[in-house]
Amino acid sequence: MLLMLDELLQKGYGLGSGISLFIASHICETIVWKAFSPTTINTGRGTEFEGAILAFFHLMFVRSNKLQAIREALYRQNLPNLTNLMATCLIFALCIYMQEWRVNLTVKYQKYRGTEGKYPIKLFYTSNMPIILQTAFVSNIYFISQMLYHQSPNSPFFKLFGEWSTTESGPLAHSVPVGGLAYYVSPPASLLDMFYDPFHAIFYLLFTLTACAIFGRTWTEVSGTSVRDVARQMRERQVVMKGHRDTATAKVLSRYIPIAAALGGVCIGLLTVVADYMGAIGSGTGILLCVTIIHDFYEALMKENIPPEMNAKAFRAMAM
Repeated sequence: MLLMLDELLQKGYGLGSGISLFIASHICETIVWKAFSPTTINTGRGTEFEGAILAFFHLMFVRSNKLQAIREALYRQNLPNLTNLMATCLIFALCIYMQEWRVNLTVKYQKYRGTEGKYPIKLFYTSNMPIILQTAFVSNIYFISQMLYHQSPNSPFFKLFGEWSTTESGPLAHSVPVGGLAYYVSPPASLLDMFYDPFHAIFYLLFTLTACAIFGRTWTEVSGTSVRDVARQMRERQVVMKGHRDTATAKVLSRYIPIAAALGGVCIGLLTVVADYMGAIGSGTGILLCVTIIHDFYEALMKENIPPEMNAKAFRAMAM
């Protein structure tokens, strides 16, 4: 069913990709549910609502000590709290703000003399691909380390890849890394864990930033958005940089595209790490996916609303 709906959108019955739309909808649904869930859970302190906002009003109503109720709503453990919700809103705002960071290069269209436009190079030049590739890489590490550890849990060599322990979260039990490489490439569970094991937090930060920068540079080469590919596309469309010769297009682009790919990957990784450290709902990767998908849909909608008299400047759309 999902594939059929995605095909309908790609055939022209909608905008963008159906799979991307379903991903963004799922992440938004998770955030809304964690904020307003009416499900009640019996904790050691009594019955509480799962939703952070409903839990806040409920605690303010049933607790005689209002300061204690506010503190509990902000920092309660094992359930969504107001601090997680505020961190989620902060990361959303930062992602939306940084989406508009770009360098606009002035270009000319040789076929129509005197026609100029802007070719924007965004800070997030590779969109959310660096963090997607980094997440896939970490998932492979998890898979290999779990397979090796379960095969021989007492092997010192296999423990270097990862040591796993089973924990219970409600009625479900799942494995979490507690040592080895798999442990250090996973985010700290909370701010308190960062202070208990600062080396883990620093290693995770450096690993994520480095991996995102490398994957950002690599993705430009395999996706057709490198300096060489963009220069060839502009030459085929007879688009040149204003104030430069045709042969200097690649040289001008090389000043911006490699830096934007690497620096954009670092910024995406940093946002993800900050979201994980602050305990944002939906994880940093999920929030970045959601924001970039919604922003891409917004840009596609804006392109559809370009008036006919702007067709002479349609070459600007290839940069979006």
